[in-house]
Amino acid sequence: MTLTCHELKQGRLSLLIWTASIGFLLAVCIFLYPEMKEDMDGISDMFASMGSFSAAFGMDQIDFGTLPGFYAVECGNILGLGGAFYAALCSISILSKEEKDHTAEFLLTQPVSRIRLVLEKLAAVFLQLILMNLVLFALAAVSIAAIGEALPIRELILLHGAFLFLQLELAAICFGISAFIRRGGLGIGLGIAAILYFLNLIANIAKSAEFLRFITPFAYADGADILASHSLDAGLLALGFTYGALGIAVACIKYCRKDIR
Repeated sequence: MTLTCHELKQGRLSLLIWTASIGFLLAVCIFLYPEMKEDMDGISDMFASMGSFSAAFGMDQIDFGTLPGFYAVECGNILGLGGAFYAALCSISILSKEEKDHTAEFLLTQPVSRIRLVLEKLAAVFLQLILMNLVLFALAAVSIAAIGEALPIRELILLHGAFLFLQLELAAICFGISAFIRRGGLGIGLGIAAILYFLNLIANIAKSAEFLRFITPFAYADGADILASHSLDAGLLALGFTYGALGIAVACIKYCRKDIR
């Protein structure tokens, strides 16, 4: 696990910055809830009747005036987008950087197989995502307790679990792409995360585009659907695991055969 520890050490500053940034926005959002609570009934009715806008963010399915509903919509967007961007940035260049930084000459001459190198780098990505999500879950629980609200533990576990699965799937897909590129790729990672997010919004708005839910991981991490059903969509989740597994398999096959410059 030497390489995994090395990658964790290299990525600790990025992990700290992203966790602190997402955590700060998450806490601010939660602390705003008591200020808005008194006016939530009117706001909830207004948001629920805004047609396509309400459908895009699922506000026609949940009560925005309750803490779980408010958390799923407001905090869910922070966790979803922020976590997706970090997952993409964390994994899209982790294989290609060896060529970009000219460290492949040293790394690939060591008595370590390429498959082990790939798997240890993947482990580092997954560990960073798990650590970030554990911290964010704890911060959310502490913030909710601080404002004097009852902790909706089941809803929090479902929502944060869905966002973790989303990040792991996206990281695995970007990890597979990383094996094909030779330089950078940060723009590619951010672009993929953003496109998948907007595909989910389109699927929520137009019934003719519901097939897009089978493409984007944001579909099974949709807070409104999770709260409405009190569960995760097993079918979409299984499909997400399949996409992630394919990304990892592609990375292993490609990198083991790749001609490293």
